[in-house]
Amino acid sequence: MNRMTKPPEAQGEPDISAATILMLAAACGLIVANIYYAQPLIGPIADALGLAPSAAGLIVTLAQLGYGAGLLFIVPLGDRFENRRLIVSCVAASALALALASLATSAAALLAAMGAIGLASVAVQILVPLAAHLAPEAIRGRVVGLVSSGLMIGIMAARPAASLVASAFSWRAVFAFSAALMAALALMLSRTLPVRRPHARMGYAALIGSMARLAAATPALRLRAFYQACLFSAFSLFWTTTPLLLAGSDYGFTQRGIALFGLAGVSGAVAAPIAGRLADRGLTGPATLAAILAVAAGFLATMIFPQGSTWALGLLVAAAIAVDFGVQANLVLGFRAVFALAPEARGRLNAAYLATFFLAGAIGSAVGAWAYARGGWGLASAIGLALPLVALARFVFRAAAGRS
Repeated sequence: MNRMTKPPEAQGEPDISAATILMLAAACGLIVANIYYAQPLIGPIADALGLAPSAAGLIVTLAQLGYGAGLLFIVPLGDRFENRRLIVSCVAASALALALASLATSAAALLAAMGAIGLASVAVQILVPLAAHLAPEAIRGRVVGLVSSGLMIGIMAARPAASLVASAFSWRAVFAFSAALMAALALMLSRTLPVRRPHARMGYAALIGSMARLAAATPALRLRAFYQACLFSAFSLFWTTTPLLLAGSDYGFTQRGIALFGLAGVSGAVAAPIAGRLADRGLTGPATLAAILAVAAGFLATMIFPQGSTWALGLLVAAAIAVDFGVQANLVLGFRAVFALAPEARGRLNAAYLATFFLAGAIGSAVGAWAYARGGWGLASAIGLALPLVALARFVFRAAAGRS
């Protein structure tokens, strides 16, 4: 058996090649995109399936809730079962769920399919800990940052890609194309992923139950989850409501215009390797402060000019970059801190970390759509700004108390 197919725990010094990093990053991006394809399409989907505008945010919320459920009940299995088989099974299941979404003829059927898409897409959060297992300690933050940059590119590229495909064909074609892509990806990963067989032998109930004990005994996990919950809920609110704003009377954007706007956020992916390197150098505290301030500044920028003007649109683009940069940087800082806690429990620690902030993201999407329907961008952006300010308040309080 060669070095890359041995369990990392059995190796004297873990290692990972550039080709494997690229493969893991690409797979993460393609898989996580499935959760976000619907975000710029909630208007057309709601119209086609008779979903009320105030409830349109449920299309994204159900995917995020499904993802959160998968984080709690599937990702911990990465500490118990061979990782490649688990990942491939999830990717194959996502192909089926996407196909069902493309064929949905009612809002209930579409929402159920979105929940299943989110549930199966947690394969990405088995891939990220796998990268951490394969990487040497000295460069673990950089490797996780590089793999996470693929994840972020997938999140951000999903929106413009979905808008472009929908404008050329229909929103159903977006899900159909992705179903075919996931089927091909499952086949590729079954042949190329390194094998990792964990040593843990506890039963499923004990495995799931241990997450609560890990969270209770790990203040660093709770802190990183809190920061990211504040920022990710703001992120979800921003990207659920801005397509509605851009398609409305202030701007009158088509799906192609919304797609071009979405491309601005892709630049936020550069934050991942930067944050990983800073974490490797012991600069997690200052980098966290910068990430929080970036998200807050993004929302503040959208309040300077009335929506509909050229200046307002320019600042909305700048806000998209700032919000995405801050959220992605803080995500990687959290990954680096969490993965350093207990190597044998990385799957469960990762599940607890991500489940916390994805639940917050689901709430952010639902609240964003509701706020926009009730008070337009003014109300939605005010709520969005409040979220990073809560994270900032906790950071400042801890700094004043002499805690990093």
